[in-house]
Amino acid sequence: MNHDFRRALQYFLRACLLKCPECGTKPIFMPIHRIRRLRDYFTPLDGCPRCGYAYERELGYFLLSIWAINYGGGSLLGISIYCYLEYFYHLTLPILLLSVISPVVLFNFLFARHSKAFFIALDHYFDPHVKDGEGGGNGGSNTKEPPAPATPVAPQGAPTPEPGVLV
Repeated sequence: MNHDFRRALQYFLRACLLKCPECGTKPIFMPIHRIRRLRDYFTPLDGCPRCGYAYERELGYFLLSIWAINYGGGSLLGISIYCYLEYFYHLTLPILLLSVISPVVLFNFLFARHSKAFFIALDHYFDPHVKDGEGGGNGGSNTKEPPAPATPVAPQGAPTPEPGVLV
């Protein structure tokens, strides 16, 4: 099996379990029994206590997960339910709306944590951001890359060549 596919599958499975994509052992969110406010349900922890992987890089980091993954999944669910009910049952409009909207709202509420976990895993797969030498998992993202070559800088007071002129 291809190494990249295996790594992507590993990150996806860790996201399904709401675990850190890097080490796969610690949770991304507060456990359900410790939640005191609704905000605690939706907000991920600051980072993994085991490997130090930060779950949120910047303000607004999870907007794509909310709009694309969570709302997108809810929309597909709603369209599927609507097509099924319209094709097989021909319900009245109020009953049809209630039958479609209720499961979609419940799905979006329950799937919000997973959509953020999937987004973290997807982001980590394509753009890992662990410090060199850190990361306790076998995700393969803590490989050291060679440093970029330094660009030469002219000393102060030295004449700068005109554009297009070879020196």
